[in-house]
Amino acid sequence: MINDTLAPMSLRSEKVASIVKEELGTLFQRNFPMEEFGLLTVTEVRMSPDLKNAKVFISVFGDDARKQKTLSLLEEKKAFVRQSVGRNVRLRFTPTIEFSLDETMDKAISLETIFKKIHDEESQRGKEK
Repeated sequence: MINDTLAPMSLRSEKVASIVKEELGTLFQRNFPMEEFGLLTVTEVRMSPDLKNAKVFISVFGDDARKQKTLSLLEEKKAFVRQSVGRNVRLRFTPTIEFSLDETMDKAISLETIFKKIHDEESQRGKEK
């Protein structure tokens, strides 16, 4: 498991993370049907300094049930995903993979909704005066 409090990734870790992200995006697009997995996007990959672990952040379009189902399906396919990465990305060790939901978009939408509500309330107060 990768510790999120680690120092920023090295240049090598960033390059490997970028390559792994691209490989996973292609793999998901070709082998993981949208009907089963939903609209799935790899938003970020973080590699451990020794390149033995990859934390893969995914975004899934849909409600919480859809997100959890997709995460469960990915967990079931983790060995296949790791094997594909090992075959297509030349590294000394094939990294272990940890999937995590990226909630950034959900948080942004929630904040946007709150800001809109505040703006609407301020507009209403301005009209009442």
